[in-house]
Amino acid sequence: MSLVSMVYNFQLMVYTGPDGVAIYGVIQYVAWIAVSLLMGFTVGSSPIISYHYGAKNSAELKGLFRTCLGVMVAGGVLITVLVHLFAHPLAAVFVGYDPSLCEMTVAALGEYSLAFIFVGVSIFGSAFFTALNNGLVSALISFLRTLVFECAAVMFLPAIIGVDGIWLSIVVAEIASMFLTGGFLVGLRKHYDYA
Repeated sequence: MSLVSMVYNFQLMVYTGPDGVAIYGVIQYVAWIAVSLLMGFTVGSSPIISYHYGAKNSAELKGLFRTCLGVMVAGGVLITVLVHLFAHPLAAVFVGYDPSLCEMTVAALGEYSLAFIFVGVSIFGSAFFTALNNGLVSALISFLRTLVFECAAVMFLPAIIGVDGIWLSIVVAEIASMFLTGGFLVGLRKHYDYA
């Protein structure tokens, strides 16, 4: 995450200067709270998934899989809506002293927060495979999501669409990660008998 932050800060200094770095700091506070809620749910559900997988309770495992995935998607959509509704008050807490910076932060939060719609699938997928004792797939999802996809997007998107590419790079990275995770979830469903 530190490396990803360095790449963001580098790109922000090139495209926006110090104001962009300040905006990114605000976004990271909001994102940390949002992602922590989703991660908390997966950490709480993982032992239950592990138990039913170990006990060969296929019906329970299938139900848990559908329910947890549904909660993560619904939670991501809800978080995105809430961030959009409260973007101005959230930005004002941190940069309310500068109206121009506050408005830029609100706009950036609006773009960045679209990623929350997709992030739940990858967070759940990584934790789900950990619970099924498949650390390799879990690590691959996590590594590609947090480092490869995000760094690649933040390096190349701004060259194509400008500063909006910095804020939307997380969205592109999360969509790519969601498809990767979906591929693993579909490809391994019969092996683990969860769908």
